[in-house]
Amino acid sequence: MTPPPESEPRTFAERLTGARPEEARLVLLSALYFFFLLSAYYVIRPIREEMAVAGGVENIPWLFTGTLTAMLVVHPIFAAVVSRWTRRRFVTLTYRFFMLNLVVYFVLLRVVDEGAASVWIGRTFFVWISVFNLFVVSVFWSFMTDIFRERQSRRLFGLIGVGGTVGGIVGSAITAFLVGFLSPATLLLFSVLLLEGAVVCLKALDSRCAASPVAAEGAAAGPRGGGEADDVIGGSALEGIRRVLASPYLLGIGAFMLLFTIGSTFLYNIQADIVSRTFATGAERTSVFARIDLSVNILTLFTQLFLTGRILKWLGVRLALGVLPVLSVLGFLALGAAPVFAVFVVFQVLRRAGNFALAVPTREVLYTVLPRRDKYKAKNFNDLFVYRAGDQIGVWSFAGLRALGLGSSALALTMVPLAGLWLLTALWLGRKQAVLARRPAVRRAEAAAGGLGGPV
Repeated sequence: MTPPPESEPRTFAERLTGARPEEARLVLLSALYFFFLLSAYYVIRPIREEMAVAGGVENIPWLFTGTLTAMLVVHPIFAAVVSRWTRRRFVTLTYRFFMLNLVVYFVLLRVVDEGAASVWIGRTFFVWISVFNLFVVSVFWSFMTDIFRERQSRRLFGLIGVGGTVGGIVGSAITAFLVGFLSPATLLLFSVLLLEGAVVCLKALDSRCAASPVAAEGAAAGPRGGGEADDVIGGSALEGIRRVLASPYLLGIGAFMLLFTIGSTFLYNIQADIVSRTFATGAERTSVFARIDLSVNILTLFTQLFLTGRILKWLGVRLALGVLPVLSVLGFLALGAAPVFAVFVVFQVLRRAGNFALAVPTREVLYTVLPRRDKYKAKNFNDLFVYRAGDQIGVWSFAGLRALGLGSSALALTMVPLAGLWLLTALWLGRKQAVLARRPAVRRAEAAAGGLGGPV
Protein backbone atom coordinates (compact mmCIF):
# COMPACT_ATOMS: atom_id res chain seq x y z
CA MET A 1 0.00 0.00 0.00
CA THR A 2 1.45 3.35 -1.02
CA PRO A 3 1.43 5.97 1.77
CA PRO A 4 -0.86 8.91 1.15
CA PRO A 5 0.69 12.08 -0.27
CA GLU A 6 1.82 14.70 2.21
CA SER A 7 -0.69 17.38 3.00
CA GLU A 8 0.19 21.05 2.83
CA PRO A 9 1.34 22.72 6.08
CA ARG A 10 -1.65 23.92 8.08
CA THR A 11 -0.18 26.53 10.43
CA PHE A 12 2.58 29.12 10.43
CA ALA A 13 4.62 27.04 12.92
CA GLU A 14 4.25 23.99 10.70
CA ARG A 15 5.35 25.94 7.65
CA LEU A 16 8.32 27.36 9.56
CA THR A 17 9.57 24.14 11.18
CA GLY A 18 8.14 21.31 9.07
CA ALA A 19 6.80 19.60 12.22
CA ARG A 20 3.09 18.86 12.51
CA PRO A 21 1.23 19.44 15.80
CA GLU A 22 0.94 15.73 16.59
CA GLU A 23 4.70 15.33 16.12
CA ALA A 24 5.73 18.34 18.20
CA ARG A 25 6.38 16.55 21.52
CA LEU A 26 8.38 13.76 19.91
CA VAL A 27 10.48 16.26 17.99
CA LEU A 28 11.06 18.38 21.10
CA LEU A 29 12.12 15.37 23.18
CA SER A 30 14.38 14.16 20.38
CA ALA A 31 16.01 17.58 20.02
CA LEU A 32 16.50 17.83 23.80
CA TYR A 33 18.02 14.36 23.85
CA PHE A 34 20.49 15.42 21.12
CA PHE A 35 21.17 18.67 22.98
CA PHE A 36 22.40 16.84 26.06
CA LEU A 37 24.53 14.41 24.03
CA LEU A 38 26.41 16.99 21.99
CA SER A 39 26.82 19.46 24.81
CA ALA A 40 28.42 16.62 26.82
CA TYR A 41 30.80 15.91 23.94
CA TYR A 42 31.70 19.52 23.13
CA VAL A 43 32.64 20.24 26.73
CA ILE A 44 35.45 17.70 26.45
CA ARG A 45 36.34 17.93 22.73
CA PRO A 46 38.77 20.90 23.13
CA ILE A 47 40.44 19.03 25.99
CA ARG A 48 41.03 16.09 23.65
CA GLU A 49 42.47 18.36 20.95
CA GLU A 50 44.92 19.95 23.38
CA MET A 51 45.99 16.54 24.71
CA ALA A 52 46.68 15.38 21.13
CA VAL A 53 48.94 18.38 20.46
CA ALA A 54 50.62 18.10 23.89
CA GLY A 55 51.39 14.44 23.21
CA GLY A 56 53.22 15.37 20.00
CA VAL A 57 51.77 16.03 16.56
CA GLU A 58 54.00 13.26 15.19
CA ASN A 59 52.18 10.72 17.42
CA ILE A 60 48.67 11.47 16.13
CA PRO A 61 48.75 8.55 13.61
CA TRP A 62 49.33 6.12 16.49
CA LEU A 63 46.40 7.59 18.39
CA PHE A 64 44.15 6.85 15.43
CA THR A 65 45.53 3.31 15.27
CA GLY A 66 44.64 2.87 18.92
CA THR A 67 41.17 4.19 18.21
CA LEU A 68 40.57 1.69 15.38
CA THR A 69 41.74 -1.15 17.63
CA ALA A 70 39.31 -0.01 20.32
CA MET A 71 36.50 0.03 17.73
CA LEU A 72 37.25 -3.59 16.79
CA VAL A 73 36.79 -4.57 20.43
CA VAL A 74 33.74 -2.40 21.17
CA HIS A 75 31.51 -3.11 18.13
CA PRO A 76 30.95 -6.89 18.73
CA ILE A 77 30.25 -6.20 22.41
CA PHE A 78 27.64 -3.57 21.52
CA ALA A 79 26.09 -5.84 18.85
CA ALA A 80 25.84 -8.66 21.40
CA VAL A 81 24.07 -6.33 23.85
CA VAL A 82 21.69 -5.17 21.09
CA SER A 83 20.88 -8.82 20.33
CA ARG A 84 19.79 -9.57 23.89
CA TRP A 85 18.17 -6.46 25.38
CA THR A 86 15.44 -4.01 24.46
CA ARG A 87 16.49 -0.71 22.94
CA ARG A 88 15.80 1.24 26.14
CA ARG A 89 18.06 -1.04 28.16
CA PHE A 90 20.98 -1.24 25.73
CA VAL A 91 20.97 2.49 24.94
CA THR A 92 20.79 3.39 28.64
CA LEU A 93 23.59 0.95 29.42
CA THR A 94 25.76 2.50 26.69
CA TYR A 95 25.45 6.01 28.09
CA ARG A 96 25.91 4.95 31.71
CA PHE A 97 29.07 3.06 30.74
CA PHE A 98 30.56 6.21 29.22
CA MET A 99 29.55 8.25 32.28
CA LEU A 100 31.46 5.82 34.50
CA ASN A 101 34.51 6.18 32.25
CA LEU A 102 34.38 9.97 32.63
CA VAL A 103 34.40 9.63 36.40
CA VAL A 104 37.48 7.38 36.16
CA TYR A 105 39.30 9.97 34.02
CA PHE A 106 38.26 12.70 36.46
CA VAL A 107 40.03 10.82 39.25
CA LEU A 108 43.12 10.07 37.14
CA LEU A 109 43.55 13.68 36.00
CA ARG A 110 43.19 14.88 39.60
CA VAL A 111 45.74 12.53 41.18
CA VAL A 112 48.42 12.23 38.47
CA ASP A 113 50.99 15.04 38.25
CA GLU A 114 52.27 16.44 34.98
CA GLY A 115 54.88 14.25 33.33
CA ALA A 116 55.13 11.08 31.29
CA ALA A 117 52.20 9.48 33.10
CA SER A 118 49.90 12.42 32.39
CA VAL A 119 50.91 12.33 28.69
CA TRP A 120 49.87 8.69 28.47
CA ILE A 121 46.61 9.43 30.26
CA GLY A 122 46.03 12.13 27.65
CA ARG A 123 46.67 9.65 24.85
CA THR A 124 44.24 7.09 26.24
CA PHE A 125 41.73 9.90 26.77
CA PHE A 126 42.09 10.86 23.10
CA VAL A 127 41.32 7.28 22.05
CA TRP A 128 38.41 7.03 24.47
CA ILE A 129 36.84 10.31 23.31
CA SER A 130 37.26 9.24 19.68
CA VAL A 131 35.21 6.12 20.48
CA PHE A 132 32.76 7.98 22.72
CA ASN A 133 31.77 10.70 20.24
CA LEU A 134 30.98 8.30 17.41
CA PHE A 135 29.27 5.78 19.63
CA VAL A 136 26.81 8.02 21.43
CA VAL A 137 25.85 9.88 18.23
CA SER A 138 25.50 6.64 16.24
CA VAL A 139 23.19 5.19 18.89
CA PHE A 140 21.16 8.41 18.89
CA TRP A 141 20.58 8.36 15.12
CA SER A 142 19.83 4.63 15.17
CA PHE A 143 17.09 5.43 17.65
CA MET A 144 15.79 8.25 15.45
CA THR A 145 15.66 6.08 12.32
CA ASP A 146 13.80 3.48 14.38
CA ILE A 147 10.99 5.78 15.53
CA PHE A 148 10.55 8.02 12.47
CA ARG A 149 9.66 6.92 8.97
CA GLU A 150 11.47 7.89 5.79
CA ARG A 151 9.27 10.81 4.72
CA GLN A 152 9.18 12.18 8.27
CA SER A 153 12.96 11.95 8.52
CA ARG A 154 13.41 14.25 5.53
CA ARG A 155 11.18 16.85 7.19
CA LEU A 156 12.32 16.46 10.78
CA PHE A 157 15.93 15.28 11.05
CA GLY A 158 17.31 18.73 10.30
CA LEU A 159 15.01 20.23 12.92
CA ILE A 160 15.99 17.59 15.48
CA GLY A 161 19.61 18.37 14.67
CA VAL A 162 19.03 21.91 15.98
CA GLY A 163 19.01 20.47 19.49
CA GLY A 164 22.46 18.98 18.93
CA THR A 165 23.76 22.22 17.47
CA VAL A 166 22.55 24.26 20.44
CA GLY A 167 24.11 21.63 22.67
CA GLY A 168 27.39 22.01 20.80
CA ILE A 169 27.27 25.77 21.27
CA VAL A 170 26.58 25.42 24.99
CA GLY A 171 29.26 22.77 25.46
CA SER A 172 31.86 24.78 23.51
CA ALA A 173 30.99 27.92 25.45
CA ILE A 174 31.34 26.13 28.79
CA THR A 175 34.90 25.11 27.98
CA ALA A 176 35.87 28.32 26.14
CA PHE A 177 34.85 30.54 29.05
CA LEU A 178 35.59 28.29 32.04
CA VAL A 179 38.90 26.71 31.00
CA GLY A 180 40.77 29.59 32.66
CA PHE A 181 38.96 29.03 35.97
CA LEU A 182 38.39 25.27 36.17
CA SER A 183 40.72 22.36 35.56
CA PRO A 184 40.13 19.94 32.65
CA ALA A 185 39.27 17.25 35.21
CA THR A 186 36.47 19.38 36.68
CA LEU A 187 35.04 20.03 33.21
CA LEU A 188 34.58 16.28 32.76
CA LEU A 189 31.93 16.34 35.49
CA PHE A 190 29.83 18.70 33.37
CA SER A 191 29.75 15.97 30.71
CA VAL A 192 28.62 13.37 33.24
CA LEU A 193 25.62 15.51 34.26
CA LEU A 194 24.72 16.27 30.67
CA LEU A 195 24.82 12.60 29.70
CA GLU A 196 22.42 11.83 32.53
CA GLY A 197 20.07 14.40 31.00
CA ALA A 198 20.28 12.46 27.71
CA VAL A 199 19.29 9.26 29.52
CA VAL A 200 16.24 10.98 31.04
CA CYS A 201 15.14 12.20 27.58
CA LEU A 202 15.72 8.77 26.04
CA LYS A 203 13.46 7.08 28.58
CA ALA A 204 10.72 9.70 28.16
CA LEU A 205 10.89 9.43 24.38
CA ASP A 206 10.83 5.64 24.38
CA SER A 207 7.86 5.58 26.75
CA ARG A 208 5.95 8.08 24.65
CA CYS A 209 6.58 6.16 21.43
CA ALA A 210 5.43 2.91 23.01
CA ALA A 211 2.33 4.38 24.68
CA SER A 212 1.08 6.74 21.99
CA PRO A 213 2.56 6.21 18.51
CA VAL A 214 1.96 9.10 16.15
CA ALA A 215 0.40 8.48 12.76
CA ALA A 216 1.20 11.81 11.21
CA GLU A 217 1.65 10.35 7.75
CA GLY A 218 -0.62 7.34 7.93
CA ALA A 219 -0.06 3.94 9.45
CA ALA A 220 2.75 3.18 7.02
CA ALA A 221 4.66 6.34 7.71
CA GLY A 222 4.36 7.31 11.38
CA PRO A 223 6.92 6.64 14.09
CA ARG A 224 7.35 3.07 15.15
CA GLY A 225 5.64 2.50 18.41
CA GLY A 226 3.77 -0.19 20.24
CA GLY A 227 5.45 -3.52 20.73
CA GLU A 228 8.61 -2.80 18.73
CA ALA A 229 10.03 -0.67 21.53
CA ASP A 230 9.96 -3.74 23.78
CA ASP A 231 11.15 -6.21 21.13
CA VAL A 232 14.61 -7.71 21.36
CA ILE A 233 16.29 -7.32 17.96
CA GLY A 234 18.11 -10.67 18.21
CA GLY A 235 20.82 -12.06 15.94
CA SER A 236 24.53 -12.53 16.53
CA ALA A 237 27.33 -10.24 17.66
CA LEU A 238 28.92 -10.24 14.18
CA GLU A 239 25.66 -9.83 12.27
CA GLY A 240 26.23 -6.16 11.51
CA ILE A 241 29.43 -6.97 9.62
CA ARG A 242 27.73 -9.73 7.66
CA ARG A 243 24.80 -7.52 6.70
CA VAL A 244 27.09 -4.75 5.45
CA LEU A 245 29.14 -7.14 3.33
CA ALA A 246 26.00 -8.70 1.82
CA SER A 247 24.37 -5.43 0.71
CA PRO A 248 25.76 -3.12 -2.02
CA TYR A 249 23.60 -0.34 -0.56
CA LEU A 250 25.15 -0.68 2.91
CA LEU A 251 28.59 -1.01 1.35
CA GLY A 252 27.87 2.23 -0.53
CA ILE A 253 27.02 3.99 2.73
CA GLY A 254 30.25 2.62 4.16
CA ALA A 255 32.18 3.98 1.17
CA PHE A 256 30.52 7.37 1.66
CA MET A 257 31.64 7.35 5.31
CA LEU A 258 35.15 6.18 4.39
CA LEU A 259 35.75 8.90 1.80
CA PHE A 260 34.38 11.59 4.12
CA THR A 261 36.63 10.45 6.95
CA ILE A 262 39.81 10.30 4.87
CA GLY A 263 39.28 13.91 3.85
CA SER A 264 38.46 14.92 7.42
CA THR A 265 41.60 13.23 8.74
CA PHE A 266 43.82 15.04 6.24
CA LEU A 267 42.19 18.30 7.28
CA TYR A 268 42.61 17.41 10.97
CA ASN A 269 46.35 16.80 10.53
CA ILE A 270 46.73 20.01 8.55
CA GLN A 271 44.91 21.72 11.44
CA ALA A 272 47.35 20.31 14.00
CA ASP A 273 50.28 21.50 11.92
CA ILE A 274 48.94 25.01 11.28
CA VAL A 275 47.69 25.59 14.84
CA SER A 276 50.88 24.31 16.47
CA ARG A 277 52.89 26.76 14.32
CA THR A 278 50.53 29.68 14.92
CA PHE A 279 49.84 29.46 18.69
CA ALA A 280 52.48 28.82 21.35
CA THR A 281 50.66 27.81 24.56
CA GLY A 282 48.22 25.07 25.46
CA ALA A 283 45.66 27.55 26.79
CA GLU A 284 45.74 29.50 23.50
CA ARG A 285 45.27 26.34 21.45
CA THR A 286 42.42 25.09 23.64
CA SER A 287 40.69 28.46 23.32
CA VAL A 288 41.15 28.47 19.52
CA PHE A 289 39.74 24.95 19.20
CA ALA A 290 36.75 25.90 21.36
CA ARG A 291 36.08 29.06 19.33
CA ILE A 292 36.24 27.14 16.06
CA ASP A 293 33.70 24.70 17.52
CA LEU A 294 31.53 27.63 18.58
CA SER A 295 31.64 29.14 15.07
CA VAL A 296 30.79 25.80 13.49
CA ASN A 297 27.79 25.33 15.72
CA ILE A 298 26.41 28.84 15.20
CA LEU A 299 26.58 28.42 11.42
CA THR A 300 25.10 24.93 11.71
CA LEU A 301 22.21 26.27 13.79
CA PHE A 302 21.34 28.92 11.22
CA THR A 303 21.45 26.36 8.40
CA GLN A 304 19.33 23.80 10.26
CA LEU A 305 16.69 26.35 11.20
CA PHE A 306 16.26 27.93 7.79
CA LEU A 307 17.85 25.77 5.09
CA THR A 308 18.21 22.03 5.82
CA GLY A 309 14.57 21.03 5.41
CA ARG A 310 14.15 23.24 2.38
CA ILE A 311 17.30 21.91 0.71
CA LEU A 312 16.13 18.33 1.20
CA LYS A 313 12.71 19.26 -0.16
CA TRP A 314 14.05 21.17 -3.17
CA LEU A 315 17.04 18.99 -4.07
CA GLY A 316 15.99 15.59 -2.73
CA VAL A 317 18.26 13.11 -0.97
CA ARG A 318 20.49 12.51 -4.00
CA LEU A 319 21.58 16.10 -4.66
CA ALA A 320 21.60 17.03 -0.96
CA LEU A 321 24.17 14.27 -0.35
CA GLY A 322 26.35 15.84 -3.03
CA VAL A 323 26.55 19.33 -1.51
CA LEU A 324 29.36 18.59 0.98
CA PRO A 325 31.55 16.73 -1.56
CA VAL A 326 31.30 19.72 -3.92
CA LEU A 327 32.22 22.08 -1.06
CA SER A 328 35.18 19.82 -0.23
CA VAL A 329 36.51 19.92 -3.79
CA LEU A 330 36.44 23.73 -3.70
CA GLY A 331 37.83 23.94 -0.16
CA PHE A 332 40.80 21.65 -0.74
CA LEU A 333 41.61 23.58 -3.92
CA ALA A 334 41.59 26.84 -1.92
CA LEU A 335 43.72 25.36 0.88
CA GLY A 336 46.14 24.01 -1.69
CA ALA A 337 46.51 27.47 -3.16
CA ALA A 338 46.92 29.22 0.23
CA PRO A 339 47.66 26.89 3.22
CA VAL A 340 47.36 29.59 5.89
CA PHE A 341 45.37 29.78 9.14
CA ALA A 342 42.64 32.10 7.78
CA VAL A 343 41.87 29.89 4.76
CA PHE A 344 41.96 26.78 6.93
CA VAL A 345 39.49 28.24 9.44
CA VAL A 346 37.01 29.27 6.75
CA PHE A 347 37.15 25.86 5.06
CA GLN A 348 37.02 23.91 8.33
CA VAL A 349 34.05 25.88 9.65
CA LEU A 350 32.10 25.59 6.36
CA ARG A 351 32.88 21.90 5.94
CA ARG A 352 32.01 20.89 9.47
CA ALA A 353 28.87 23.02 9.51
CA GLY A 354 27.83 21.55 6.15
CA ASN A 355 28.39 18.07 7.53
CA PHE A 356 26.34 18.57 10.69
CA ALA A 357 23.58 20.65 9.12
CA LEU A 358 23.06 18.78 5.86
CA ALA A 359 25.24 15.71 5.25
CA VAL A 360 24.49 13.98 8.57
CA PRO A 361 20.67 14.27 8.50
CA THR A 362 20.65 13.34 4.80
CA ARG A 363 22.93 10.36 5.43
CA GLU A 364 20.70 9.18 8.28
CA VAL A 365 17.71 9.26 5.92
CA LEU A 366 19.48 6.50 3.98
CA TYR A 367 18.90 4.11 6.90
CA THR A 368 15.18 4.80 7.31
CA VAL A 369 14.40 2.50 4.37
CA LEU A 370 16.13 -0.50 5.99
CA PRO A 371 15.08 -3.15 8.58
CA ARG A 372 15.69 -2.56 12.31
CA ARG A 373 18.73 -4.84 12.53
CA ASP A 374 20.49 -2.71 9.93
CA LYS A 375 19.63 0.47 11.84
CA TYR A 376 21.42 -0.69 14.97
CA LYS A 377 23.99 -3.29 13.93
CA ALA A 378 25.01 -2.52 10.33
CA LYS A 379 24.76 1.22 10.97
CA ASN A 380 26.88 0.93 14.11
CA PHE A 381 29.56 -0.96 12.16
CA ASN A 382 29.62 1.71 9.43
CA ASP A 383 29.54 4.58 11.92
CA LEU A 384 32.30 3.19 14.12
CA PHE A 385 34.64 0.77 12.38
CA VAL A 386 34.36 2.06 8.81
CA TYR A 387 34.60 5.65 10.02
CA ARG A 388 37.75 4.93 12.03
CA ALA A 389 39.18 2.78 9.21
CA GLY A 390 38.95 5.95 7.13
CA ASP A 391 40.89 7.68 9.90
CA GLN A 392 43.61 5.06 9.59
CA ILE A 393 43.86 5.31 5.84
CA GLY A 394 43.86 9.07 6.06
CA VAL A 395 46.32 9.49 8.91
CA TRP A 396 48.92 7.02 7.62
CA SER A 397 48.56 8.27 4.05
CA PHE A 398 49.13 11.77 5.39
CA ALA A 399 52.19 10.62 7.34
CA GLY A 400 53.59 8.79 4.30
CA LEU A 401 53.09 11.74 1.98
CA ARG A 402 54.57 14.06 4.60
CA ALA A 403 57.62 11.78 4.83
CA LEU A 404 58.05 12.14 1.08
CA GLY A 405 58.38 15.87 1.58
CA LEU A 406 54.91 17.11 0.64
CA GLY A 407 53.84 20.31 2.37
CA SER A 408 50.37 21.38 3.48
CA SER A 409 49.55 22.79 0.05
CA ALA A 410 50.33 19.59 -1.86
CA LEU A 411 48.65 17.45 0.81
CA ALA A 412 45.44 19.45 0.45
CA LEU A 413 45.50 19.06 -3.34
CA THR A 414 45.74 15.25 -3.06
CA MET A 415 42.25 15.31 -1.56
CA VAL A 416 40.62 16.96 -4.58
CA PRO A 417 40.20 13.77 -6.70
CA LEU A 418 39.10 11.85 -3.59
CA ALA A 419 36.37 14.43 -2.99
CA GLY A 420 35.31 13.96 -6.62
CA LEU A 421 34.95 10.19 -6.05
CA TRP A 422 32.98 10.98 -2.90
CA LEU A 423 30.57 13.06 -4.99
CA LEU A 424 29.96 10.16 -7.41
CA THR A 425 29.29 7.83 -4.46
CA ALA A 426 26.79 10.30 -2.99
CA LEU A 427 24.84 10.55 -6.24
CA TRP A 428 24.71 6.74 -6.59
CA LEU A 429 23.48 6.31 -3.01
CA GLY A 430 20.77 8.92 -3.47
CA ARG A 431 19.43 7.08 -6.50
CA LYS A 432 19.39 3.72 -4.67
CA GLN A 433 17.66 5.29 -1.65
CA ALA A 434 14.90 6.60 -3.91
CA VAL A 435 14.37 3.09 -5.27
CA LEU A 436 14.07 1.60 -1.77
CA ALA A 437 11.79 4.40 -0.60
CA ARG A 438 9.32 3.44 -3.35
CA ARG A 439 9.25 -0.18 -2.17
CA PRO A 440 7.63 -0.09 1.32
CA ALA A 441 5.96 -3.45 0.92
CA VAL A 442 9.28 -5.11 0.08
CA ARG A 443 10.96 -3.43 3.04
CA ARG A 444 8.25 -4.57 5.45
CA ALA A 445 8.57 -8.14 4.17
CA GLU A 446 12.35 -8.02 4.61
CA ALA A 447 11.99 -6.65 8.13
CA ALA A 448 9.51 -9.35 9.08
CA ALA A 449 11.85 -12.02 7.71
CA GLY A 450 14.97 -10.46 9.23
CA GLY A 451 16.39 -9.97 5.73
CA LEU A 452 19.44 -8.02 4.70
CA GLY A 453 17.72 -4.95 3.26
CA GLY A 454 19.68 -5.50 0.04
CA PRO A 455 21.22 -6.07 -2.35
CA VAL A 456 19.59 -3.42 -4.45
